[in-house]
Amino acid sequence: MKNYNNILLISACLFLAACSGTRHLPEGAQLYEGAKINIESAEKFNKKAIQSTAESALRPQANKSYFGMRPKLWLYNATRGHSHSKLQKWMRKKGEAPVLMTQVKTGATSAIIDASLFNMGIFNSYTTAENIEKEHAAQVIYTSHVHPPYTIKALTYDIADDSINHLIQAEKEHTLIKIGTNYNLDILKNERTRINGILKNKGYFYFNPDYLLFMADTSVSDRSVTLHLTLKDSIPQSALTVYRINKVLINQNYSLNDRLGREAKDSVMIDGFIFPGSEANMKVKPKVITRSVYLRQGDVFSRSNYTTTLNRLMSMGYFKLVQISFSEHGDSSSGLLDATVLLTPMSKYSFRTELDLVSKSNNYAGPRLNVSLTNRNAFKGAELLKLNLAGTYESQLGRNIENLYTYSFNPQAELTFPSFLVPFPLKKTRSIYLPKTHFLLSYNFLKKISYFDMRTFEFAYGYRWKEDIRIEHELNPIDISFSSIRNQSIAFTELLESNPFLKKSYEEQFVAGGNYSFTFNEQMLQGKKVHLFFQLKSELAGNALALGSAIGGHPVATDDPAKVAGSIFSQFGRLSLESRVFVNLRSKNKLAMRVFAGAGKPYGNSSVLPYSKQFFSGGPSSIRAFQINSVGPGNYFQDTDVLGFLQMGGDVKLEMNAEYRFNIFSYFKGALFVDAGNVWLLPSNPAMTGTPFSWSGFPNQLAVGAGMGLRIDVSFFVLRFDLAMPLRKPWLEENHRWVSRQIDFGNSTWRKDNLLLNVAIGYPF
Repeated sequence: MKNYNNILLISACLFLAACSGTRHLPEGAQLYEGAKINIESAEKFNKKAIQSTAESALRPQANKSYFGMRPKLWLYNATRGHSHSKLQKWMRKKGEAPVLMTQVKTGATSAIIDASLFNMGIFNSYTTAENIEKEHAAQVIYTSHVHPPYTIKALTYDIADDSINHLIQAEKEHTLIKIGTNYNLDILKNERTRINGILKNKGYFYFNPDYLLFMADTSVSDRSVTLHLTLKDSIPQSALTVYRINKVLINQNYSLNDRLGREAKDSVMIDGFIFPGSEANMKVKPKVITRSVYLRQGDVFSRSNYTTTLNRLMSMGYFKLVQISFSEHGDSSSGLLDATVLLTPMSKYSFRTELDLVSKSNNYAGPRLNVSLTNRNAFKGAELLKLNLAGTYESQLGRNIENLYTYSFNPQAELTFPSFLVPFPLKKTRSIYLPKTHFLLSYNFLKKISYFDMRTFEFAYGYRWKEDIRIEHELNPIDISFSSIRNQSIAFTELLESNPFLKKSYEEQFVAGGNYSFTFNEQMLQGKKVHLFFQLKSELAGNALALGSAIGGHPVATDDPAKVAGSIFSQFGRLSLESRVFVNLRSKNKLAMRVFAGAGKPYGNSSVLPYSKQFFSGGPSSIRAFQINSVGPGNYFQDTDVLGFLQMGGDVKLEMNAEYRFNIFSYFKGALFVDAGNVWLLPSNPAMTGTPFSWSGFPNQLAVGAGMGLRIDVSFFVLRFDLAMPLRKPWLEENHRWVSRQIDFGNSTWRKDNLLLNVAIGYPF
């Protein structure tokens, strides 16, 4: 055993030596192990920002190291200069060439550090360098001698052009330069860009941020800077000229083979715009395009209008490329611009077929086929028509229940218009985002073999619009669904009879109402350390039908519910809130947290929420240590082995998730996570299932699970594997709900009963 341990120790040492990367260095060469920076000053002040700025100026970057090992350098060295096979080429590509000390220019790097510190107001710093050498490697220690940054004492304006000076002075209260803050070159650059944007929106088409100049007067005594904003001496006259739009040509069938800006002989004028060709031969009605073009003849050029036009035309979904070019009309003194809008359409039709293998955490698995046909210009108004046909087959594996499988058939049609369709005129907005109106009609047939058939019809009509890149609204004033259950088996009937709550949930499946959602999402914003996400969803159903029933002489009541076309209609209100926080850490790692809270209240014609509107907990995007929809309500235990597809839902849901996401290698990402939550019935619910929700009691009824995950992230596609185990089971006796002490990975029975592998597409949140 002793010899065996010695062999393991020697092998480990050899492996570490190989991964350190110094084994195959050229004779006399030293591997660069990186650099450290010491910040020294005779005065006390916060040096955190200075340290970060100096570190960002280090050149070059050393080979990546993990616990003293350099696997990428090892991959590179393993090819030994040969890369003939595919494996060797892959290793060479994924590896890193050694960074040697001969590549390090300490003098140049010291100068770069001092220049970076100068840009943040440390005008008199100096940096020295010292090499710390080892046998085959070396490190550099830089020491920067600094003083507190200079602060901005005053900002004055000395603009020779009166018109430009007036525009800048009118917006000076929005300046990014604040008196009393530290001098920062980046802020000055951003201020020039801000002013340039103001001028661009006021017709100064040829103006450039470089024409603005900040002059700085420094005072050594109090380390302050007085800034003077002026114009450079040599500025072309065109940059000081306000331009107007002369004529606008719109080519809605442009290709790269066409000559830029060439007008057809048979052009037609529509709404003040020039369209090549005849109106009868145009694929999209001109008025549909012109309502999204904000470049009008006679208007002062505005970059904001230019950007709005680009975004609205692209968001129609019919054009794959939108270009807008400008040219001077006549000589340079005319102050007129001709605009040419070039639109390259997509193919009108597209056909798509998808075949998936679906696997769920409740052991249901099977194929899913989805076929779709898309028409991007259904009625010559850039309307998007999607015809979709989906079919699934699922069977529960590993269970002793016979004939427990399902299949479904789901045709669907969705039509989207690139505008608001309302019976009254709307004021035209200048939002860069195109509002949309959508209609949805779908039918779903679901057959649970040996239990029942369910047919569901749905119709929805609503609107979607965005305020800006972060805020989106969706309003569906009409959302109607009707489900009917037929061919009920004796076993299913007996199950419903034994559970009045489930029976009532399946009876009231006629839902007629409307819903609204508000979404705030910062995830697409680049450069932020913390991204926020918030979503509110609200829904009301049955009120109009209840009013009609009351007018017809049958007031609604839970003990004598009213019907429409022979079916009981649901009446309820439902509200949910979801908040997410994403904290971006170093090396593209991320901390993601989520809180979800929702509640639904039946009233009037209903005593329970319809099954499709209840809240459920458990599964790949919920509490991953428990099977799909198997948690709760309250302390109720759902035996999914008996009838896994018919889980109990709740009126209230609370869920919390936290996940640390980290990079492993290339497309492979890892995660450590913990989930907690449950669903509850309201005290007014007639069902006696589990403990009802109470503010004092719900913390003691939370289910808790934790685990680790592996994700294959190739940007457009994420395949997720999450292995989870329960830490707290709310259905156990009150003092025995925490089961973390029972964890025994070596016990096969424990693993079978507690470890759950979730396979899913996309991140859980």
